[in-house]
Amino acid sequence: MNLAVMVNLHARRGSERVGALVQRLFPRARLALTHSLEEARTWIDQQLRPNPPTLLLAGGGDGTITGLINAMREQGLALPAIGVLPLGTGNAWARVTGAPKPSVALRRLAALGGAPPPLRPFSLVSLDGRLAPFAGTGWDSEVLQDFKDQLSKFPPGPLRQANAGLRGYMGALFSRTIPRHLFGDSDLRVKVYNLGAPALTVDLRGNVVPLPRGETGALLYDGPVGIAGAATTPEFGFGFKAFPFAQAAPHRLSVRVYGASVSEATRNMFKLWRGEHPLPNMHDYFVERLRMDFNREVPFQMGGDIMGMRRSLEFSLAEESVRLVDWRRLGRAE
Repeated sequence: MNLAVMVNLHARRGSERVGALVQRLFPRARLALTHSLEEARTWIDQQLRPNPPTLLLAGGGDGTITGLINAMREQGLALPAIGVLPLGTGNAWARVTGAPKPSVALRRLAALGGAPPPLRPFSLVSLDGRLAPFAGTGWDSEVLQDFKDQLSKFPPGPLRQANAGLRGYMGALFSRTIPRHLFGDSDLRVKVYNLGAPALTVDLRGNVVPLPRGETGALLYDGPVGIAGAATTPEFGFGFKAFPFAQAAPHRLSVRVYGASVSEATRNMFKLWRGEHPLPNMHDYFVERLRMDFNREVPFQMGGDIMGMRRSLEFSLAEESVRLVDWRRLGRAE
């Protein structure tokens, strides 16, 4: 393998120890320990552009992986196979590919003796000229921002570490996001238009079927919205199966619009978390391209990173795709 490894030292469990293990197990690998996306871009330009790797290991969360993919794309490099090392907070891609802790993952890879690992293909969401495994707006974006705002109040150290995972995420949800909607502004509405091939949906049993009146240009939904987004992977992170039907329809984005109130969503929280189907006020679409027009500006996120405010979002299935190391299959092969 022509191997390159990047470890984000700002990831929640990012550590020089991972880098030291890489150097011991893969002495010929090109290794970067980075503190910022700019450092990663410089490394890509100076180290990867002259000799592109066949496998890139990325230690960090979904934001780290998404940033790497977009940085390589901006520099005109074809995407290599990518192995996700779970060093972030949500770790959606790591979970869906069955990634073990980094030390186990690295040793399993080393045991291959240079043979290629099993890979799993993933399509990508394109939005605002960027690529990501998932993107959207609504409560998920607000919770992410509330989580980061809350975490910033803790000084660096054990207390911040203790609140940097699911505990802190749920704390932000119940102490900030939910109360704001229960006692404040909750009038968000959206119009959803299909801009690509005729849309598909899922029936009550979860089977993919044509959507009645889902032709090109059709208004698919007009109403209240709590969460709206598109994905090519089932999870948002933390085990939250926000898009349980992702990959059920090949070459399509999985789009969900949840139109329930925050009180109803709170009552159904664990059903939502597990991705249960059907649920009242949940609308599922499979599309190539789609636009959402909101009645006011909303924050939106891509791959777990807040990207700004928009009143209209246009999602499309990216031309590019990515191949991720299938750690689950690799583990079964031991």
